[in-house]
Amino acid sequence: MPVLVALSLLAVPLAATAATAAGTIAQQGNGKGAAPCMACHGVDGGGQEASGYPRLAGLDAAYLQRQLDDFANGTRANPVMQPNAGALSEEERAQLAKYYSAMPVPAHGVAAPPADDIGAKLATRGDWSRDLPACEQCHAPGGVGVGANFPPLAGQPAAYIAAQLKAWQQGSRHNDPLALMQHVAKQLSPQEIQAVSGWLAAQPLPAKGGTP
Repeated sequence: MPVLVALSLLAVPLAATAATAAGTIAQQGNGKGAAPCMACHGVDGGGQEASGYPRLAGLDAAYLQRQLDDFANGTRANPVMQPNAGALSEEERAQLAKYYSAMPVPAHGVAAPPADDIGAKLATRGDWSRDLPACEQCHAPGGVGVGANFPPLAGQPAAYIAAQLKAWQQGSRHNDPLALMQHVAKQLSPQEIQAVSGWLAAQPLPAKGGTP
């Protein structure tokens, strides 16, 4: 029993140290080639709408770590994220994933598009004449996300959502389960991509921001 107590007490400072290290990387980089995360994703982890940088705050830790790992090993391509993730150790990527997952989700004030907008139809009902499922079938009502495989789309910058749909459509992104997103994206026209991205970006966020 005394040994178990000692080990549990030791775990507390170790966890605090990991969180501090992740916070330092997020704010200052790791001094080994990885830039500060906040430079693109904001001090609050909320991303940047104008630049299309995604929100990280409140996302599922397992999802975040897999994306960082995929950037690092080249499974997911991005000219900014690949060198940054590659400059992080496996432990640093895990720490950052937990750090951002624990961050509170910042409020966003995007006005919702009309309820009869084509983006709303595709997101909530899909188009079965084209074998096109609704976004909500995998990403949950309102696009709040489900588990580690289906990230939250609600409140993400519209430019980021649109860029990812185009990447799946063109085949430059292919790290989705069972190639589901590649099938979906290939069914969409440029106008539909913009419409559904805008609708999802405008959806209200739950208290924790949803889990991807």
